[in-house]
Amino acid sequence: MEQSFIALIERAIKENWDLDALTDYKGATLQYKDVARKIEKLHIIFEESGVQKGDRIAICGRNSAQWGAAFLATLTYGAVVVPVLHEFKAENIHYIVNHSDAKLLLVGDMVWPELDEKEMPSLEGIIMLNDYTLLVSRTEKLTYAREHLNEMFGKKYPKNFRVEHIKYEYDSPEELAMINYTSGTTSLSKGVMIPYRALWSNVQFAYEVLSLNKGDKLVSMLPMAHMYGLAFEFIYEFCVGCHIYYLTRVPSPKIIFDAFAEVKPNIIVAVPLIIEKIIKKNVLPRLQTPAMQILLKVPIINDKIKATVRENMIQAFGGNFYEVIVGGAAFNQDVENFLKMINFPYTVGYGMTECAPIICYEDWKKFVPGSCGKAAPRMEVKIDSPDPHNIVGEILCKGMNVMLGYYKNEDATREVLDSDGWLHTGDLGIIDEEGNVFIKGRSKNMLLGPSGQNIYPEEIEEKLNNLPFVTESIVIQKDDKLVGLVFPDFEEAATQGYTSEEDIQRIMEENRVTLNTQIPSYCQVSRIKIFKEEFEKTPKKSIKRFLYKDAAD
Repeated sequence: MEQSFIALIERAIKENWDLDALTDYKGATLQYKDVARKIEKLHIIFEESGVQKGDRIAICGRNSAQWGAAFLATLTYGAVVVPVLHEFKAENIHYIVNHSDAKLLLVGDMVWPELDEKEMPSLEGIIMLNDYTLLVSRTEKLTYAREHLNEMFGKKYPKNFRVEHIKYEYDSPEELAMINYTSGTTSLSKGVMIPYRALWSNVQFAYEVLSLNKGDKLVSMLPMAHMYGLAFEFIYEFCVGCHIYYLTRVPSPKIIFDAFAEVKPNIIVAVPLIIEKIIKKNVLPRLQTPAMQILLKVPIINDKIKATVRENMIQAFGGNFYEVIVGGAAFNQDVENFLKMINFPYTVGYGMTECAPIICYEDWKKFVPGSCGKAAPRMEVKIDSPDPHNIVGEILCKGMNVMLGYYKNEDATREVLDSDGWLHTGDLGIIDEEGNVFIKGRSKNMLLGPSGQNIYPEEIEEKLNNLPFVTESIVIQKDDKLVGLVFPDFEEAATQGYTSEEDIQRIMEENRVTLNTQIPSYCQVSRIKIFKEEFEKTPKKSIKRFLYKDAAD
């Protein structure tokens, strides 16, 4: 079989020409032919302004149909796409654009007012995503291309733009397709170099395990600038000929429910938090009444109640889906037990940006609760442990999905990719006889934001530790909010006349407010809890985080 990712995109456009492709929820719809037209117009701008194959093009904006078209245009042109999360602070966006050597930046209208073009001196131009307005042009060629775009398009296709005009240059497997940055803090942000084979293999994986058909529908909730949402809420569905609805606003439970009820999606891709919120708010309270508890103990009634609850849950998600795929972080054990009890069709996958993203998966009918599935097709997984079934060790993987390395960072690449091609994930786990992987902890300490954003607590702590009278800190997650645990410098505070608990509390609150101005909205710290003694350390003097993960109370 031909291993070309671009061939899949080309085929999708040709075979679904008149079908609906991308809709901004409550807004406009692009059909596959409209996406093709947008791709073609961007190709003209790229070509006329001198973009070469392999040049970087950055995209930063909220999820939208226009974002999807710009992403496909970049790849089908042969340029390297650099998706940037729109929630990053301006300085992080500037850093990523500069570090990736981007030539052009396609930007959303919400992001643009925050940015400063002077901070991105090597860009040749900045283009508005929604209508290709030229916001900044530093070359005459680019200005000319935009001003004469419709004229050039008309000359190129005098008798209408038709399906037979679609012909893209195919990729080769090891070629660099995209650079995806793992976080939004400059000091720790690494650009993951994803080759075409990894994109192709992730789409192929989805074809093998998910059974979507032409015309099926999906509600996209996860950020497209992240691999999880990009691969399984956009690329695969586009290749199949599905109709994708973008929640262009921040997805609150109400907006999500309204969209599910209206769209009735055929598959749901989510992070644990969304599922947990729905269950905790809408389902569990009804089951925890004393009368309900008694009924749940009576076998026949118990089965009826479970069946009713399951049906209610399924209807809440639109009533039309094959399964709910959960990924991105560990599932709350109580919630998972509950879903298993009512036989809800869910499964938990495991992946990381470095694998674009899939590493493990299992269909819901065979899925073992508590696990994250088995090694995905074309991937191998092993545990670095003397007894992988019983003793926790680092999860290692290798295969077609693995990245080429980190852009301009050979040291970081060497730390995670060994000479035999095994990627050291930094996650800890065990594996059973059947090959099911059970994650037991993240040695990377990553937390997950409300819409699937990666939060690295060390990055927030680094900033918090620089604020007045903070000796050391840990950031933990409690009920989907971030809490800062701080051991203050009491002696230093006292020398400046701050001796009471109220004084320290007030200063820490001021610190919290200052901190939140320095970090993205999904990393905001909701409160600070003060510790009287310093945190326990390992011999290497790093804080024993696991002792404090429940310390927010």
